[in-house]
Amino acid sequence: MKAALKPRRKASEPDLKQPQPEVQIGARMRHARLAKGYTLKQLADAVSCSESLISKVENDKIRPSIFMLHRLTQALETNIAELFSAPDPGLLPVRIVRADQRPTFHVDPDWNAGDGVWLERLIAPAKGGLLQANILNLAPGARSDGVIQHNGEELGFVVEGLLELIVDEVVYVLRAGDSFFFPSSMAHGYRNSGDALVRVLWVNTPPSF
Repeated sequence: MKAALKPRRKASEPDLKQPQPEVQIGARMRHARLAKGYTLKQLADAVSCSESLISKVENDKIRPSIFMLHRLTQALETNIAELFSAPDPGLLPVRIVRADQRPTFHVDPDWNAGDGVWLERLIAPAKGGLLQANILNLAPGARSDGVIQHNGEELGFVVEGLLELIVDEVVYVLRAGDSFFFPSSMAHGYRNSGDALVRVLWVNTPPSF
């Protein structure tokens, strides 16, 4: 007589929770600054901005641009992923982020030409993780507020819309279904010059934003 097969453990089903509120990073930014022993002035000098801007970010009164976040996290020797959510060892090694519960981060409208730039976090950050994935959303006319450079590699897939990707001063026009790759050490930025929303699946390693 054959032994009865043990039922496979079923992964938990998604519950019907409301979408998570937008991530507030101010307290984590302040903690990172204090851990480095920086005053507001010292950090402001390191990233070439005003003390007032740092204070407003730490008090969640403004949302910095992605470009400024890169500068801040490099000065604090952390990364944007760690500001979005604290690692939860209980989620490892399998981490599930439900479609209606993705943490989001909106860039302050003053930092871009259109109505908005926002990120949807696809992977719950974990300390020591090597991979990061987000959906970058660009409203019509929105753009990065400059170019950035850092260590690592980047891979993207245009889900919808028309993206202008700028890498080392060369503009690449990408449509839905197109993909791209480049070393993060190359100066890069982006913009949406069209009249429709742009959504880009953006993966980079190591985590940097």
